[in-house]
Amino acid sequence: MFDAILMMGGLGLVTGVALALASKIFYVYVDPLVLKVDDLLPGANCGGCGYPGCGPNAEAIVAGQSPPDSCVAGGADLAEAIAAVLGMTIEAKEPDIALPGCTYGPSEAAIKYDYQGLSNCQAAALLYGGMKVCRIGCLGLGSCMHACPFDAITMSDRGLPVVDEEKCTGCGTCERVCPKHIIKLSSVTRRILREYTTDDCTTPCQRMCPAGINISGYIECVSRGDYSGAVQIIKERNPFPTVIGRICPRPCEDACRRNLIDEPVAINYLKRYAADVEMEQQQHSQPYCAPGTGRQIAVIGGGVEGLSAAFFTARLGHSPTVFEASDNLGGLLRTAIAGYRLPRTVLDWDIQGVAELGVSFKTGMTMGRDFTLASLLKQDYEAVLLASGGWDSRLERGTSTRAEEPIPGVFLLIELLRSGLDNKYQIPVTGDVVIAGGAPLAEKAVHTCKHLGAENITLVFNESREKMDLSDEQIQNLEKAGAGIVFNAAITRLTGRENRLESIEYTDTRSGDTFVIPAGTMVIDAGRLPEMVFRKAPQPEQDESAPAPDPNAPVQWEGIQPYKNPIYSEEKGLLSKNDPITDYSAAIRAIAGGRRAASSVHKIMYNMDLGLAEKVVSADSILQTVTHIEDAKKSARHIMPTCDPSEVPGKYPEVELGYSETDARAEADRCLRCGIICYKD
Repeated sequence: MFDAILMMGGLGLVTGVALALASKIFYVYVDPLVLKVDDLLPGANCGGCGYPGCGPNAEAIVAGQSPPDSCVAGGADLAEAIAAVLGMTIEAKEPDIALPGCTYGPSEAAIKYDYQGLSNCQAAALLYGGMKVCRIGCLGLGSCMHACPFDAITMSDRGLPVVDEEKCTGCGTCERVCPKHIIKLSSVTRRILREYTTDDCTTPCQRMCPAGINISGYIECVSRGDYSGAVQIIKERNPFPTVIGRICPRPCEDACRRNLIDEPVAINYLKRYAADVEMEQQQHSQPYCAPGTGRQIAVIGGGVEGLSAAFFTARLGHSPTVFEASDNLGGLLRTAIAGYRLPRTVLDWDIQGVAELGVSFKTGMTMGRDFTLASLLKQDYEAVLLASGGWDSRLERGTSTRAEEPIPGVFLLIELLRSGLDNKYQIPVTGDVVIAGGAPLAEKAVHTCKHLGAENITLVFNESREKMDLSDEQIQNLEKAGAGIVFNAAITRLTGRENRLESIEYTDTRSGDTFVIPAGTMVIDAGRLPEMVFRKAPQPEQDESAPAPDPNAPVQWEGIQPYKNPIYSEEKGLLSKNDPITDYSAAIRAIAGGRRAASSVHKIMYNMDLGLAEKVVSADSILQTVTHIEDAKKSARHIMPTCDPSEVPGKYPEVELGYSETDARAEADRCLRCGIICYKD
């Protein structure tokens, strides 16, 4: 008995010693801060943060690899609690919500076969892409509903997912399991930043609209008399619905599927009707905005592009100020369009809507004369967007007889050549000069720059040597004149200090390599200065013991071009083939440019990639469509009533009078409510 006790006691002692040694040898240190953060996290392990569970996310938060508000399931209160533990502050973050993007369930859409397999969307998708003829349509088997960890999704009688906004946390689980990518996370910021992809159920009219407005959505609102809802949908992509409803060239109507039956739906007239109802009620229907960030943005130019950029920047939560050189906002909309087409009261109404969203205006202020890029950056403007318009805008402002210098050291070729050898515009041409484009006038430009004191001249062309309109003799003459020539060069960045340009950066379009050219002066062959986003140049991280930077030190800045229209997504750099070289050809295109510029400002401030999604809709995209319509009744388009100007002597009445409510709702009922191939029969 005693031996047994001694043996068991000895065995326990040895085991205890062994365990003590093992605990020391294999001890893994756990940061108490990680434990605190992990205790705060909800333990849902939904993956919405991008990590496999709450524990790894806690480690990433403490390590600075994940923000305190990365837990989508916890909400704002949890983010603030985590930030308090870490001794940090966070910006307010708007919630994400899952948004189904399919219009017609399997029972309403054209199908290839009757599916009777596993009740699982992934399984159905493995069989020839699913039962639907539409290659991207919702399969309706509820995989997203079963995967949702918060029971926020149910399936409707039509076989489409329905999201409970109160329960949805924006974790993204449904988005990850959907084999058709038809349900996606949505928020104000996501919708503004996002370009349409081939996975989206977009209609032909929506894709043809330069601004990408959800046309079928607002027409459906008009058909049921919800005009405020219609305007809100329009303003998701167009802050000037009352203006555009009068002057748009209406490319969307060319793509309307009713053309396969009779006549296109009067898309633009319906936009005008909904916007006119809003104006008559004297109450702007504003779209949703992201929470305020407190970041100040300067927008140079109060034309339609600049105002649109400010509108979308405000919706992203920032605080934009528009600086306009003339005394009035609106640009060519105010000065170049006749009053009988666009009454100025209509323009003022839409501009007032932009102001109500939180946009400030400063008129009679010219960049380069009344203030500079450096002075704005010193005033805590985090980014400066240049949208100053083209030569035609300058003609209207009466400034075509002098050189303007909004961007330090950057001038238009037309300014240089009009200034002449006597330099009557006093353009500073010294040291290193870069001439971008200008092939037909290259020799004259080089001769002028040499005469005015340039030491080194580099001609930079976006095109290849073979595509350039330059003969061998001209190239030899340019080289003899002392000019270097670079082909296949896409200018992507400008850098400078205070009020001086210092260099340009370009990418070789063949190799992708990046090069820097010193430049004190840059001359651009275009009728407008390029749209660019400027910010303080990023500085290398300094040791904590290093002295604080001098607030009065010269500002180092860089200029980056906004991303291009996705249709031309393969193009790169300034002055590429489809960049506007003067004012936009239509206001709706300028509005689209303003949204892309606002999106670029946001991405640049948050160091996000300006690259577009892999499946973005471009000129080369092949999209499923239909070539004929069945079982749809013909119906005549409702004609817009007009006014005879001679009946109102001494006045300039608006010629087109607009629809009545009866006509508007009847015309809206002509819409086929298209999906990518589906439509209402």
